[in-house]
Amino acid sequence: MLHADDVWFRYGAAHPWVLAGVDLRVEAGEVVGLCGPSGGGKSTLGRVLAGFAGPVRGRVTVDGAVPRARRAPHPVQLVLQHPERAMDPRWTVRRVLAATGASHDDVAALDRRLVDPAWLDRHPHEISGGELQRVNLARALLARPRYLVADEITASVDAVTQAAIWDLLLQHCHAAGIGLLAISHDRPLLDAVASRVVDWEPVDA
Repeated sequence: MLHADDVWFRYGAAHPWVLAGVDLRVEAGEVVGLCGPSGGGKSTLGRVLAGFAGPVRGRVTVDGAVPRARRAPHPVQLVLQHPERAMDPRWTVRRVLAATGASHDDVAALDRRLVDPAWLDRHPHEISGGELQRVNLARALLARPRYLVADEITASVDAVTQAAIWDLLLQHCHAAGIGLLAISHDRPLLDAVASRVVDWEPVDA
C-alpha cells in the first residue's frame, strides 16, 4: 500500500501549509482518483508521494516502509501533464528510455501502442504531445514501479488521444499489479478510470 499518513507540507517556514494532515491510501493494483480544482495542492502531494519532496510532518510509506531519499529505482513514479519539461531536448527517445537503466531488450519489447519503434531516434520536439506522453509513461513503467502517480497526464491532449493513453496505462498497471493514483480536475474522467474517487479539499488560506 502507498500511504500518506498525516502528511503536512509547506515551501518553507514562512509560507502557508499546502498539505495539512493528508491521509491517503492506494492499494497495490488499485486505481484511485484524486479530484479537485487546480492550484489546490494536488500536484504537491504527488511530488511528496514520489519522493521529490519530504513531508514536514507525517510520513509516506510504500508497502509499510519509508522509502530512502529519492534514488533510482524509486518504487513510486510520477508522470506529469507536460512531458517535454521532464526530458532533455537534446536526447533522443532511445536515450531517454535507456536512462531508466532498462536494457536494450526491455526497450525493444515495449508495447508498440505505447512507443512506436520509429520514434526511438527522434528528439522530443520531433513527435507530437500525445506521443511524447506515451514515451513519458513508458519511461515510468520501465522503472518497474510498485505505484504510479499520474498528474493531469491527458489534460493537454484531444479526447481521442486521452482515451487511448488511459486505455494503455490501465492495461499495463493491471497486468503488472501497479497501484495508480490518477490526479485530475476532470471528475467524469476519474469516474471512468478509477475504482474510487477521493475529493480533494485544499487547505484554507
